[in-house]
Amino acid sequence: MSLDATTLSLPQAYIEQMKQMLPKDGDAFLLSYKDPRTFGLRANPTKWITHADARLNAEQLFHLRPVPWCEEGYYYDEASRPGKHPYHAAGFYYIQEPSAMSAVALLDPQPGEFILDLAAAPGGKSTHIAGRMRGEGVLIANEIHPQRAKILAENIERMGIGNTIVTQSDPHALASKFPHAFDRIMLDAPCSGEGMFRKDEDAIREWSPEHVAMCAARQWDIIQAAVAMLKPGGTIAYSTCTFNRQENEEIIDHWLRHFDQFKLLRMERIWPHQAEGEGHFVAVLQWQADHSASTEASNTNMRSRKQGRKSSGSRVSDPQAAYSQFEAWKREYLPGLHLPQGIPLLFGEELYWLPQGNVSAIHALQGGETLRGLRVPRAGLHLAHLRKNRIEPAHALALYCRSAKEAAQSISFAATDSAAEAYLRGEALPLEGDNAQLKGWTLVSIDGLPIGFGKASGGQLKNHYPKGLRTTG
Repeated sequence: MSLDATTLSLPQAYIEQMKQMLPKDGDAFLLSYKDPRTFGLRANPTKWITHADARLNAEQLFHLRPVPWCEEGYYYDEASRPGKHPYHAAGFYYIQEPSAMSAVALLDPQPGEFILDLAAAPGGKSTHIAGRMRGEGVLIANEIHPQRAKILAENIERMGIGNTIVTQSDPHALASKFPHAFDRIMLDAPCSGEGMFRKDEDAIREWSPEHVAMCAARQWDIIQAAVAMLKPGGTIAYSTCTFNRQENEEIIDHWLRHFDQFKLLRMERIWPHQAEGEGHFVAVLQWQADHSASTEASNTNMRSRKQGRKSSGSRVSDPQAAYSQFEAWKREYLPGLHLPQGIPLLFGEELYWLPQGNVSAIHALQGGETLRGLRVPRAGLHLAHLRKNRIEPAHALALYCRSAKEAAQSISFAATDSAAEAYLRGEALPLEGDNAQLKGWTLVSIDGLPIGFGKASGGQLKNHYPKGLRTTG
């Protein structure tokens, strides 16, 4: 719920906490709650770079200004509402609070790595990591809560990401599957949300010193699972959107005392009275390669193995025939499409492309066998639905396409064209002129950005934009 900052009522204990933390500028910090909020979006680099006209249009429409700590980040004017524009549906950018962009910038993920985002919903940091990976390597984005995991999977799909697996697992159960496996881990820890006060009344109502202590205890539990999954030499970025020391500096001090193989590389805060953003804390720690795992980390991993056996899940184990059928479809309709390194998986009638990435990921995933027993809302790139021995392309496949050049046939609308609005509402469209001759599966684009599929027949384009995504009005 949005707040009028001039009427913001903060808990007295919180006010006293912040004045003690900031003896010189506590008043300036508290007065920042009366300032207008800042709004940000983060460009999707795989599309932002290659669609210059759409990029220039977005810069003008949304009055974009760069975020200093994130090369992909921009401030936008609230009134421009980029979340309502077709470019958002096409995965051209991700709406994200500006200071939250600092965490992945400091984690510094690289193409080709095996990376985990441990508490990933709604997907801001996962999509940022995937953008930095440039489609190379494998990202596992995990979220324990079912509804939030669903939202995470939808955002991964919207951004056209092909090398990410979404899991819905308790961190300790996940640790039983991936002991000391990841090159980098992002842990944006569930926190008391003090940086959310300006935009969320619920965060204020839920806050108390007791709630802060509960969050710190939960964060320490998750950290132990994260440590059990990091490779020696690997890096973890720990972040929160809260200000108190108990969930931030004190957690890091506790971490370094218990796990002496770690070195603190960097610790940064963004304060809302000093920068344009709601505030964020980030600490980057590295497992020094000449140290072995501590006893506590090993015990955590053994405990997580026992818990992990409670998970459930299954998949059909013979996907090759389905993939051969898809390949024939792809040669006809998407001849320019290139998939990342991976293998096909078949879940019922749904065909996925499981990314493989580097040697570490291939070993850890074991051809998908490691995913058995886990809930997996998205096992990589969703390729197709199998419909009575015919292929129907998945919506994710359209968003994965970088441009219309990958398709044998396509149709593009301007974002300002009424036909673009009609397509997003799910309406069938008449095909005129040269397009009247189209037949079969057709990639639909808006200002050159692929946004979905249609099926052309008899001078009409049958709309295959998913019903759950269609706009109204």
